[in-house]
Amino acid sequence: MLAFLKQFFTWWNGQTLGTRFHTWRKGVRVGEDEAGNVYYQGGTDSEGRTRRWVIYKGESDGSAIPPGWHGWMHHRTDVSPAQELYVAADWQKPH
Repeated sequence: MLAFLKQFFTWWNGQTLGTRFHTWRKGVRVGEDEAGNVYYQGGTDSEGRTRRWVIYKGESDGSAIPPGWHGWMHHRTDVSPAQELYVAADWQKPH
């Protein structure tokens, strides 16, 4: 019951009921990152591009999105990190 009330009255504890309904109605799951955040796409925005959004695991924090997913969210690339085979170089640190 507490989880439902948090979801109903706050936006920073995961998704709101409006986001849950929109995700259920139009969302197509694209992938999940190592932190447990789940990424969706569906519908179109005012510019005719596919809408993309993330459901955070736990508290909403924009800096919790890894660089690959950030690029996908902002339409820098059409290929999501879940569909791409990317191997980090030895010198690269994890997010």
